[in-house]
Amino acid sequence: MSGEGKLVCVTGASGYIASWLVKLLLERGYTVKATVRDPDDPKIKHLHELDGAKERLHLLKANLLEEGSFDSAVDGCEGVFHTASPVFVSTNDPQADFIDPAVKGTLNVLSSCIKVQSVKRVVVTASLASIVFNGKPLTPDVVVDEIWFSDPAFCKESKYWYHLSKTLAEEAAWRFAKENGIDLITLHPGLVIGPLLQSSLNFSVEVISNLFNGNNQQPFKYYDYDLSLFLRKFLIYP
Repeated sequence: MSGEGKLVCVTGASGYIASWLVKLLLERGYTVKATVRDPDDPKIKHLHELDGAKERLHLLKANLLEEGSFDSAVDGCEGVFHTASPVFVSTNDPQADFIDPAVKGTLNVLSSCIKVQSVKRVVVTASLASIVFNGKPLTPDVVVDEIWFSDPAFCKESKYWYHLSKTLAEEAAWRFAKENGIDLITLHPGLVIGPLLQSSLNFSVEVISNLFNGNNQQPFKYYDYDLSLFLRKFLIYP
């Protein structure tokens, strides 16, 4: 499908999924408005080097916690891909580090979208974390489908702060979309690995790297599932 002449927005463009998304959109002819925290950060050098970037990639500064920060980014766009959300293994302040950026950030992006007439669809990168963490047994015979949702109370009790943030953010997104007539799609990746575009390891690739380096204890405490079962069920390759 050609994107020639079409304008789209990608938030959190320096991330692993977003970087690949920008690359694929440019390859298909789209003009891309990509938001990052700092357009002058040398860590986003790989975005400038993508084919078509000089002609059709516009990098804009945006802050997830700042209302109206995404207004200029979504203006004129037909599609918006919201991928920006913090990913850590641990935190001393889950509200500030996880929940506020995820929930308020999602609502700020959606709020910007309803201010313009051009946006036809919004795609939010949710997570496997917002689906399976509800305390129910996840055995090989279990089918995880659209009726599965993570339980905020269970996540909070277990101190699964990332899982909680993604669950609350998705709930907020669907509620806002229904109230404001937004055509919304949510995607739920688990581990996402493959060739790196950026210079630093993303969380998923770091998990696999640690396995090869013999440091396989901490990362998968994050998932609290048997490694082989997790990989077999949820591993995604770009």
